[in-house]
Amino acid sequence: MLTKPFEALHLGDHTTTRARTITETDIVLFASLSGDWYPLHTDSDYAAHSIFGQRVAHGLLILAITSGLLIMEPRLVVAFYGMDRVRFTGPTFIGDTIHVETEVVVREDRAERGGLVTFQIETKKSTGDTVLAALLKILVAKADPTSS
Repeated sequence: MLTKPFEALHLGDHTTTRARTITETDIVLFASLSGDWYPLHTDSDYAAHSIFGQRVAHGLLILAITSGLLIMEPRLVVAFYGMDRVRFTGPTFIGDTIHVETEVVVREDRAERGGLVTFQIETKKSTGDTVLAALLKILVAKADPTSS
């Protein structure tokens, strides 16, 4: 969760988001929006015979929900800069509850524009299993734009 200006973020800072439960409606709406009707996500008979034994949420759905859970303060986000090393490390099923844990791993001052902050993020189920890991880069505003 990004709730502090660039100057107040320090290497090693940790946050944990609120939690959200994945529903069948989430999967159906995401399939409708994206056009991704792959049967592992949308066909319970097909998925029952997969290595998972049941339907699995789309990885990109979990990434999108992760973004929503991060609840960034609009005045602090200058720009979303990108993501690196995105990995889907485990399945997310209907009924799983997920949250996101973040750590500040890189800070780069960008003069008056703010600073580029890299967060290591992990989306985890309530069991503690990580289902998504990535480096998220955000250009964060400064509280005082004249400080460099």
